[in-house]
Amino acid sequence: SYSDILIEREVLMQKYIHLVQIVETEKIAANQLRHQLEDQDTEIERLKSEIIALNKTKERMRPYQGNQEDEDPDIKKIKKVQSFMRGWLCRRKWKTIVQDYICSPHAESMRKRNQIVFNMVEAESEYVHQLYILVNCFLRPLRMAASSKKPPISHDDVSSIFLNSETIMFLHEIFHQGLKARIANWPTLILADLFDILLPMLNIYQEFVRNHQYSLQVLANCKQNRDFDKLLKQYEANPACEGRMLETFLTYPMFQIPRYIITLHELLAHTPHEHVERKSLEFAKSKLEELSRVMHDEVSDTENIRKNLAIERTIVEGCDILLDTSQTFIRQG
Repeated sequence: SYSDILIEREVLMQKYIHLVQIVETEKIAANQLRHQLEDQDTEIERLKSEIIALNKTKERMRPYQGNQEDEDPDIKKIKKVQSFMRGWLCRRKWKTIVQDYICSPHAESMRKRNQIVFNMVEAESEYVHQLYILVNCFLRPLRMAASSKKPPISHDDVSSIFLNSETIMFLHEIFHQGLKARIANWPTLILADLFDILLPMLNIYQEFVRNHQYSLQVLANCKQNRDFDKLLKQYEANPACEGRMLETFLTYPMFQIPRYIITLHELLAHTPHEHVERKSLEFAKSKLEELSRVMHDEVSDTENIRKNLAIERTIVEGCDILLDTSQTFIRQG
């Protein structure tokens, strides 16, 4: 029927369209392959030209190589001697340069600077050891003694004698570890950032220095107690103390800030002005000097008040004028 013919026609048209699409796709693929073949032909031609050029270069080099092979043995010996002499002259020149630098003022200054740093690390190690003895051979045992049934000393007196020495020990243990880590990276020695960390914490010295004289007075008063004096002598007999008394260990922190100032002064004397650490070290030195002045003034004021109070206590009826903090002690007697 006519409808069947139309259906067959539609089917045939769809097949025709599909075949046309396949043909177009194949044409595109064929064009791509043709372009690839052309590119490969071009690459082959280029490689051929490079091979020809290399062969020509090789042909030109052959006479030179032949000349080298046919070179006179004496000429070869002369060339070897010349090569040896050139190497010897270069080594000699380099040795001269190195020796000149070693003898130069800059190298001498750097050697002194390194030695100052090494000495500072050794001094810091010794100081930490002294603080360790102070805390572990005196402070902690006396704290335990103060907690006993018959305490030879009170906790308040222990605190007054040792103040914040334990905190100072912890601080310097950290600083010492930092110094040792920097020494491990020698010859690169960067110290300024360590002082940047240390400086804000050095204010803890103010309390210790301000009350140092008072702590020694408390210690002297406690020594009037026979039990305490006997116990203290027992602690001082510890081999780690090396015959030093407690007063000696209490005095060590008093000199640490001035020691840092002296060390930085020496370090700056051998640090070039263009050195990367120059400004940081100068800043650290100025801050330490400022802290030292403040502590000195506070010690003077504190001692002045204590002396006035001591005189006021000797007066039977007291003296209100001496209780005025603006009064300055000049001399006694």
